[in-house]
Amino acid sequence: MNRIYLDNAATTPVAAEVLQKMLPYFSDVYGNASSIYATGREARKALENARATVAAAIGAKPNEIYFTAGGSESDNWAIKGAAYANSGKGKHIITTAIEHHAVLNTCQYLEKKGFAVTYLPVDEFGRVTAEQVQ
Repeated sequence: MNRIYLDNAATTPVAAEVLQKMLPYFSDVYGNASSIYATGREARKALENARATVAAAIGAKPNEIYFTAGGSESDNWAIKGAAYANSGKGKHIITTAIEHHAVLNTCQYLEKKGFAVTYLPVDEFGRVTAEQVQ
């Protein structure tokens, strides 16, 4: 039976060329990049090189690039960061009722911190209408 995998948003196979580039970091340069010993310093150098490469690829500065452990942490950072950075303009967040739990949990947290959150319903295709947002 052929398997069809439909959850690539959660995880996906590593491309062969990526795996080849990563192998040294699984076996040789595996130190804690925040440590002071030699293997850690090597890992830190590799991390900073990766940060600079990503920044250059998207026209950003290296200090604007953050690596997270996964999607949930990224959602949390992005939503809280945008909410607090713009709280002077208002404290109203609009999302949908079908978001990933990382998004919904973060919105619920922000509600407890004084933000108003509107959870819009979606149609059978997962869409909201412009009228719902107004």
